Amino acid sequence: MSDVVRDLERVIRQRQADMPEGSYTTSLFRDGTQRIAQKVGEEGVEVVIAALAQDDGRLASEMADLFYHSLVLLADRGLSWADVEAVFVRRAHG
Repeated sequence: MSDVVRDLERVIRQRQADMPEGSYTTSLFRDGTQRIAQKVGEEGVEVVIAALAQDDGRLASEMADLFYHSLVLLADRGLSWADVEAVFVRRAHG
């Protein structure tokens, strides 16, 4: 896992634990799994739109948003990026 992903995941988990006021991540956790999942879906659609528009800058930005919201959803469900990496490893070996 890259340092950027590790750091982002650490910040997300810290927000989940501390729930600081004014934090967007805190607002997602307070709104619950349904809202977080909805954001993942919305960002996924925005990724598709950017790809079809062949707007590479926007695609990278929307992909970052999708990845962030996916990490929040994983944390909400008690999972981490390491769980996703383990799936990749299993698939690569079998």
